Amino acid sequence: MTSSTTPGLARFNALTESAATAALHEVCASSAWGSTLLSQRPFSAVEALFAASDAATAELTDKNLAEAMAGHPPIGRPKPGDPTSSREQRGMAGASEELKAEMLELNLAYQEKFGHVFLICATGATGEQMRDAVKTRIDNTAEQERDIVRTELGKINRIRLTRIVEEENA
Repeated sequence: MTSSTTPGLARFNALTESAATAALHEVCASSAWGSTLLSQRPFSAVEALFAASDAATAELTDKNLAEAMAGHPPIGRPKPGDPTSSREQRGMAGASEELKAEMLELNLAYQEKFGHVFLICATGATGEQMRDAVKTRIDNTAEQERDIVRTELGKINRIRLTRIVEEENA
């Protein structure tokens, strides 16, 4: 994407505060993240929006990070009727019942250890890649995992923001 204002970014900048708040909440469930981005509108370019998102993600407290993660369903169980969740987890859609059952077990073990959902930027990842990631990450310390979760959340936020600024009717 070039350094410019897209029609979608112009639409986002022009949204009412309540509509922009709702749009940002669809990107990331952390109210602190959303408030930070909202306070920086209007954005001069898509890159400025991404930079603000990255900075806001980096500044999330543990409580804010937990709020953000609460907005994400477990891998393999997208929110019913949620096209974003289904699209992002497409790699699990055609997974075998064995792999789905294994992911359920791994998700539960991960959640028991860390107290939150296993968060990964699932866009473009296969079910096997997601399974392998949770198997690897379950051995991390809480601090290591928090850093990885923050990075994964940042990737997810960028993908979702891209959809806002590139869609015809944001």
